[in-house]
Amino acid sequence: MRPSTKHQALSTILLPFAWLYAAVLAVRNWLYDHGWKASAPGWVPLVGVGNLRVGGTGKTPHVIWVVEELLRQGQRPAILSRGYGRQTQGPRLATLTDSAATVGDEPWQYFEQFSTLGVPVAVAENRQLGLDLLRQHHPELTTVVLDDAYQHRRVRPTLNILLTELARPFYHDYVLPAGRLRETRAGAARADVVIITKCPPDIMAEAQAEATAQVRRYARPGAPVLFSAYAYTAPQPLTAAARALGAPRAGQSALLLTGIAQPGPLREHLLAAGFQLAEEFIFPDHHAFAPADLGAVRARWRAGQPIFTTEKDATRLLAPALDEALAGLPVYTIPVRVALLGTGAARLRALLPGASPSSPVLL
Repeated sequence: MRPSTKHQALSTILLPFAWLYAAVLAVRNWLYDHGWKASAPGWVPLVGVGNLRVGGTGKTPHVIWVVEELLRQGQRPAILSRGYGRQTQGPRLATLTDSAATVGDEPWQYFEQFSTLGVPVAVAENRQLGLDLLRQHHPELTTVVLDDAYQHRRVRPTLNILLTELARPFYHDYVLPAGRLRETRAGAARADVVIITKCPPDIMAEAQAEATAQVRRYARPGAPVLFSAYAYTAPQPLTAAARALGAPRAGQSALLLTGIAQPGPLREHLLAAGFQLAEEFIFPDHHAFAPADLGAVRARWRAGQPIFTTEKDATRLLAPALDEALAGLPVYTIPVRVALLGTGAARLRALLPGASPSSPVLL
């Protein structure tokens, strides 16, 4: 999807500022590329999952895919994230006493999903300090998955996975503030594999070929270009009221409540599934829900209406401070996973750092 005419006009006005920002980043990347700034490998293989654009490319479900695959291979992975939006600082290992407030919503989602499988989750602004923390407490690890560390160049991934959304690809975007890129398109050359995300499951071969050609203008020679789609599963009750109401049915009137960068795909899924969205409460990414937000939802909610949200939002909605405001509202999460299209799963699987033979963890 190319930028609109209005967006292009605004981008043109902001281009001088984008050029200045890009120049600063180019100098920084040059220093790393030529060894003037240190970029250290990990003590175990590192798999980086990130993007060039601010928000909304599907990092969380792709990190989950990678971790699940590493577990199937018999590896002992960990996840290291910055912990964006948390109320703490410094390196921190997630434990049962933590929450989205102390480690961030995405790391807390990882912890809730993988802690019973023995996957440590750590957060650190400085990823090297985070790796040191993991090494100190979990010397048994065989791999660390770096969540959203593409621009954090103090550490050097063994495998660098770059994500770009089909509807908003990096090759049609500009550097901040003219666009949404964190660095120039040339940054794609650091990727070992590029995944074009949020594709229709039946994306045409011609569209894949066009997108692949655009990516290869910037990616390093030989870097595979893969395609993935979202795979939504059945709604899961988040609250006691949802469990009492039972499974939502197609044709029902419903509400949508999100605080993520790109709610569009979920909205489209719900409409395609036959739900009638009577109201949509759309908040910014990583929004810290307040009782007043849920009060606004309650004012528009009607008995029998399911309220749909994401797994990421659920980590913040379950904060103790929201217990009273959430009481009685039937909130459901819509779990989302990624499906690599065509031979993409096999190709990505082959690129992951190999594990020494051992008994795989069953998922």
